[in-house]
Amino acid sequence: MANPKEILISVEKSTEKITKIVPEIDPNQIKKQGFNFLQEFKAFALQGNVIDLAIGIIIGASFNSLIQSLVKDLIMPIFGWLMGGTNFSSLYISLNGSYNTLAEAQAAKAPLIMYGLFINEIINFLIISFSIFLVLKIFLRGKAEAIIDSKKKK
Repeated sequence: MANPKEILISVEKSTEKITKIVPEIDPNQIKKQGFNFLQEFKAFALQGNVIDLAIGIIIGASFNSLIQSLVKDLIMPIFGWLMGGTNFSSLYISLNGSYNTLAEAQAAKAPLIMYGLFINEIINFLIISFSIFLVLKIFLRGKAEAIIDSKKKK
């Protein structure tokens, strides 16, 4: 269990980070100068952290679609072929009756448990998690090497 003093220090550090990102607004200053919302928003949006975050979100969205295609178009067909020609996207359990195909069950608007699609999503998650792990590992190794090099130069 964490020491209350350590928790207090952690909260204080978090508060410092927040005040660096979002500066405090003095109410007296607002009354004197007027509240220029657009100017403050522009200053906030053009901070380095916000731009880095936006770039990260865009790259993450692209990476997500790439991984989905990898799983759907490459991995799952090979995995299905190895499992005897199974198409995982059409694996389901009908909760009211028996249907010959997924299309029939969907046309009848039957309640379905689509466990094949769930398997696809699990594989998506594992690939994305592993990829992020590798990227972080490479990044942190490079950062550690840079710190070691800078200490050797001193």
